Amino acid sequence: MTLDLMPPLMFGGLVLFLLMGFPVAFSLCAVGLFFGFLSIELGFFTTAYLGNLPLRVFGILSNDLLLAIPFFTLMGAILERCGLAEDLLEGTGQLFGKIPGGLAYAVIIVGAVLGAITGTVAASVIAMGMISLPIMIRYGYDMRIATGVIAASGTITQLIPPSLVLIVLGDQLGKSVGDMYAGAIGPSILQILLFIAFIAVVAIVAPHKVPPLPPEALMPRGWPLYRRVLKGMVPSIALIFLVLGTIFMGLATPTEAGAMGAVGAVVLAVMNGRFTWKLLREAMGNTMRITSMVIFILIGATVFSLVFQGVDGSHWVEHLLSHLPGGQTGFLIFVNIFIFFLAFFLDFFEIAFIVVPLLAPVAAKLDIDLVWFGVLLCINLQTSFMHPPFGFALFYLRSIAPKSVLTKDIYLGAIPWLGLQLILVAIVIFWPESVTFFLDGGTGVDPASVVIDVPPPPPVDDDAVPVFR
Repeated sequence: MTLDLMPPLMFGGLVLFLLMGFPVAFSLCAVGLFFGFLSIELGFFTTAYLGNLPLRVFGILSNDLLLAIPFFTLMGAILERCGLAEDLLEGTGQLFGKIPGGLAYAVIIVGAVLGAITGTVAASVIAMGMISLPIMIRYGYDMRIATGVIAASGTITQLIPPSLVLIVLGDQLGKSVGDMYAGAIGPSILQILLFIAFIAVVAIVAPHKVPPLPPEALMPRGWPLYRRVLKGMVPSIALIFLVLGTIFMGLATPTEAGAMGAVGAVVLAVMNGRFTWKLLREAMGNTMRITSMVIFILIGATVFSLVFQGVDGSHWVEHLLSHLPGGQTGFLIFVNIFIFFLAFFLDFFEIAFIVVPLLAPVAAKLDIDLVWFGVLLCINLQTSFMHPPFGFALFYLRSIAPKSVLTKDIYLGAIPWLGLQLILVAIVIFWPESVTFFLDGGTGVDPASVVIDVPPPPPVDDDAVPVFR
């Protein structure tokens, strides 16, 4: 067996394990260790090479940046149960309820706000589905429009900072999370506008599918309604500033901002009278499960990638992808199609830890901005939550939807929104400024062109140097 055959065999072995249904983390470890020992036997590298593995695992466990994941997960788990979503949806729904599509507009706006304070899709979809779906059904919304807008608005969380996906992608691409968050601002706004535009078109073409609330269901305009809206919005905006504002202003790292966000979520739960020790235990248990899953997948990916690099797998991938027709554009189109179909079967954590480290060197070689590349992948990874029949957002919605809601309607309702997400992928590919506009321009100096010229010291006169005897 030659060295050239090892990378494709490793990749094929991993795909085989995943198709057989083995857990991803253990599949990665098993394939990596098997091919690692095989490579030692065949003389492709020595036993000492695998000695790097404990150091890499220790590097994962001591990575301060990854601490942001449990903090943001805990924040989202608490906010999911603290009643903030109810205040936001009820107030905003009343505000827009008198126009066709008003409830759908409210779901999109609240989905964006919840995305900016929870960072988790499950929290957004479950909270909005439990509150708004029964109301939409009661007042005659088309079932596919109702389920689609709730699932899609929940997935905005994947793109809007403080997204967990952006934290992981920043770590894997070697870019700061602050830059990833800043780069995601423009696409987040575009995503929200695309969703609102779709509902506006439906309201014009088929208003019977998105009817306004009847007069008897509307609160009178005035201070009580506005106070209700402000009751949900003001704490949310304060928490957004506490988390994102401190990062963008350089006052806190993502890990510190996540810790403050978790404390802020507890304070909001106390203010809403929803805080209990049971709530905190459940939120901590959910955080522990997600964090453990991430760490196990990351350790497995490290085992696989170490052996894969040892058999020159990175060069194999680079040669495979850097010679695609079309240069940068061809590479980006291929990668996005590849990830789109991969997302049918793999979670975004798995894609980020397995595939992204293989793509990043090729993107850098093609002179692609890695922050833009990471945000583009994040947009594409949103679709993994909307793919029928495996999308997690659809599973979350199915779990809380009434039995009268058909699973077929949930799946078919997701398709237009999936198309809108793919339109955003195309927009970002052909309009990179949508990402780079919000990034710090820096000093404008190319570090590679900087020359440090230190003059040599003057010659020393031997007669002037004192001699100690």
